[in-house]
This record gives sequence, C-alpha cells and structure tokens, in this order.
Amino acid sequence: MTLDQALAFGLVGLTVAGFVWGRLPYDLIALLGLLAGVVTGIVPVKSAFSGFADDVVVIVVAALLVSAAIARSGVVEDIMRPLMPHMRTARRQVFVLVGAVTLLSMVTKNVGALAMFMPIAAQVSRKNGTSVSQLLMPMAFGSLIGGLVTLVGTSPNIIVSKIRQDMTGQPFAMFDYAPVGIGVVVCGFLFLSLASGLIPKRKPAGGMGEAFALDAYTAEAEIPEGSTIAGRSVAELEAAADNDIAVRLVIRERFRRHEPTPGMVLKAGDLLLLGGEPEGIERAVARAGLSLTGDLSTRADIETESVVEGVVTPQSPAIGSRLGKLALETAHGVAVLAVSRSGRPIEQRLATLRLREGDVLVLKGTSESVPAALAELRILPLAERSIVLGRSRRSFIPLGVLMAAMILTAAGIVSAVAAFFGAAVILLLLRVMSMHEAYGTVEASVIVLLAALIPLSEAIQTTGGTDLIAGWLSTALHGLSPLTSLFMVTLLAMAVTPFLNNAATVLMLGPIAGSLAVRLGLNPDPFLMAVALGAACDFLTPIGHQCNTIVMAPGGYRFGDYWRLGLPLSAIVLFVGVPLIALFWPVGG
Repeated sequence: MTLDQALAFGLVGLTVAGFVWGRLPYDLIALLGLLAGVVTGIVPVKSAFSGFADDVVVIVVAALLVSAAIARSGVVEDIMRPLMPHMRTARRQVFVLVGAVTLLSMVTKNVGALAMFMPIAAQVSRKNGTSVSQLLMPMAFGSLIGGLVTLVGTSPNIIVSKIRQDMTGQPFAMFDYAPVGIGVVVCGFLFLSLASGLIPKRKPAGGMGEAFALDAYTAEAEIPEGSTIAGRSVAELEAAADNDIAVRLVIRERFRRHEPTPGMVLKAGDLLLLGGEPEGIERAVARAGLSLTGDLSTRADIETESVVEGVVTPQSPAIGSRLGKLALETAHGVAVLAVSRSGRPIEQRLATLRLREGDVLVLKGTSESVPAALAELRILPLAERSIVLGRSRRSFIPLGVLMAAMILTAAGIVSAVAAFFGAAVILLLLRVMSMHEAYGTVEASVIVLLAALIPLSEAIQTTGGTDLIAGWLSTALHGLSPLTSLFMVTLLAMAVTPFLNNAATVLMLGPIAGSLAVRLGLNPDPFLMAVALGAACDFLTPIGHQCNTIVMAPGGYRFGDYWRLGLPLSAIVLFVGVPLIALFWPVGG
C-alpha cells in the first residue's frame, strides 16, 4: 500500500466514522473530508470542486425541481380524487397510497414522489381515523423500491450509471434498471400491502401547525360566468373540495342573503362565504373555477408575490375598523383573502367585518408591500408555513414536460442530464414557480454532500485504492460461485448504506465492485447493478435515505420501528433482486 492510498483510505474511513458518529451534519463532514483531501494533496485543487458540475448533481437538482413543480400543480391530488371515496379501510389505503407513490417514483425522484403524497396520506388519515403511522412508512419504502425501475428514480442509479460510463465509456440507459426493478417492485408492493400491521401505531410529533390551532378561515368567492359549479348544488361544491370546506352563506343579487342547504342550486354571480382551512378553500376555488374576492393574481408578479398569515395585535390601529373602509389594496397594496376568528364562525361579507384583537388574516401582496402593511397596521406575522391560498397554479404542464423529458431520454435523443436540465429550465420559463421557490425545493445539504464526496471517491480510484480493495475481495471470494459473489456485494451495500448514505455508499463501493468483477473475470455490469440495488434499499434505519427521514416525525416513528417492516422487505429485495440481476445481466465475462 502506497502513502497516497493510505491517506485516501484514512480520509474515507474518518469520513465514514463522522457519519456514524452523527454529531455533525453529513454535508459538513463531507466538506471537512474534501478539505483534508486538498490539504494532504490526494485531491488536486483543480478537481476539488468538480463535483458541483458533475452530471449526478445536475440530474438530482433538476429531478427535485421537476418533482416540486408537479406537486405544486395539484395534478397528483386531482388524479387521486376519484379513489378517495373507496379508501375506507386501512388495507385499502395502504394499497392505493403505496401503489401510487411506487408508480410515481419510477418517473420522478423518489423523495419528491413521496413528498407529493404525504399531504394526501394525512388527509386520508384524518377523514377515516387511520393512524398515519400505518401509512407513511409503507409509502416511504414503496418510494424506495419504485425508484429502482428507472435511471432518475433514485440517486444510486444515477451514480452507478456515471461509474459505468467512466469504466466502459457507456452509461446505463433510462430503462436498463427496469427488468430487475419491476420484479422487486411487484414482490415488495405485495408485501407492503399486506404487512403494514407490523408497524406499531404511533402518535405523530406535534408541529408548528398544531401550535397554532386556528379556527377555520372564512373567504369570499364569486361564481363567474362559465364556472363548472354554476347550476350545481352546494353539496356538489363541498364535495369538489373533498368536503374540507363548508358554504356558510350565499349572497345573491348583491344583497339577498340565503342560508345554504345541501340541495340549493348555485348560480353564476352568486357570492359565497366559504369556511375551512386554506388548502380546502384553494381546492374549492381551483376545481370549481371560482373567483376569490380580493385576489390580486392577475397583477401579481410570481417573483415578488407574497402570501402570509398575521394576527391583529392589541396595538393595531385597525381594530374596530371595517375591512372595506381600510382600503388595504389602495393604501398598502395588499389584499385580505381570508379571516379566522375564534368563537362564532364569520357569517357576513368580509368588507363589512370589523377587525378585533386576535383575528388572523391571510394577506396577499408583494415582498415589499406585505411587510410594510404588517408594520404599519401592527399585525404580527405568524410562524411561516406554506399557504397555497391565492398562489395556486394548477396545471398539467409540469407532468407533460416530465413525460417529454422521459421520452427523449428513453429514445436516446438526448442524455438524461440534458433532458432533465432542459425540463427544469422550461418549467421555470413557463413560470410554474418563482426562482425563490425553485431554490427552496433544492436540498442544498444533499447537493453539497454529493459534490464533496465525488472528488473523495475519485481519489480512491486515482491512487489505485480501488484495485487494491478489489484484490482483497477477489481473494476473499475466490472459489465462490459468481452468483454468491453477487449476493455478497449486494449484502455489503445493504449493510453499509444505513450508516453512510446511499450516495456515499455507491460512490465508494461502485468502483470497487466494478474492479472486483474485472479481477474475477466477470461482467462488471451485474456487480454495478448489485451495488445500486443494495444502496437504494435502506429499510432498517431512518438515516440512510431521505425518504425514511422525512416520514419519521409526521409518523411519530422511533428509530427501532423501521426494522420491523424493513427487515423482511430487505430479505425480499435480496432474494428476488439478485437472481433477477443474474438473469438479465449475465455474470459471465
């Protein structure tokens, strides 16, 4: 072993130890490892930051942005809507939600697919009394196995494709993973659909939303000419919002007030008082084609648009004044979209409502006008949470752009990195989200982690360390069958991933597995596939993959809950996936 090899192994070992230690963020540990590599000279300065320009990082960033655009479009929620009435039992809920997340993970980044369905799971749980802990973990595991099917489904597939390109000059194509991935998905999905009872029922951790347990908001909306809800009943409007809103009052012919009944037929020109949470009101407005009173959308710039919640303080000069008399739009450039008041529901037009101390308003304006109005009116902004009311952009455009990128990549017309980078830029050009929102969707910690680990991984290769470890492994595996060697590589990746991170595992084990196959006189492709399979399937801990991490608090899970469902699922992946790899990617050299 040379000095450079010893330094490279030592740095990687210290980096891994830092990950296991867990006292510092993963990305900071990776940056410290990169800095040490530059100081010791095993990572050339000119290559130290090449990871930020690597195709892997570009694809991950673009995939996260596209996933977020689809989530914001509401198309997933609309597609799921016809299935909601049939999801009455926990088993049906798990079947539908896990199936949907798994399918979507095949075409988008798995963590993005899971994030799209988590609010739907919470809604299903609330309406049917199912413990959300019975839903979220199977969904997280479904997103992991779904990501196995395509190149862009999960980071290990993307990284392994790059490693293969470095070794052979040819990356894995978009659907090269599908034969193995689909087999694992079918078996894993059947298990998850039937075995959710292995998960203990937990109470979710309280969040900011619970800390501010507000009474329902009241908003005004008008039924314009051509609205799909004109000529239909109040009950149908409430059903269009998944019964998450209530029509509190109907004002017809400007002044006539009508107490709504379920069978009351709505007409164009009716003004409605809607009560519910902002998400429910937004669904009613979007699906029924209503016009939200006071909404400045037609004049709002997506880059400067701001929607906030604020509470009227005792010092506010607006107390006792009618909202209409305050002329907020004229005087301050903001509009009141909804009001929440503790006690009795609001049953009068918002313009005539006299403000009280403690009223909570949803204000819409620009990033300049809203803070100024809050300060002048002594309205205290609440803890930030995502408010969709007044900023909905429901459209099938993001899904169409994604499908176009997938088709172009699958047809070999453009590379995956070019297709997904182009898709992200096109979506931003079409203004489906602001640049500020786009930056917010990119998980900077994941990007920094990848970008810092890529040069460290390459240092192992350039110093000859990869060949050295491959030589050790070839000696250890000498005399074993190729299929057994494949099992051992997959098992090693599965064992290492919970303590590192799936990307780090692939960056370190991928080149070693490829070199091992060459030394054994075998085809490197199945060994690279084995590393991708093992690294993508961490079902035993909440820290090996972001999908497991993001459901931990909402599901109320403990660290030891994961292995209950994850251990048998890991066995299924191992004993189904490895033979399929050997079948579709012959091991013989």
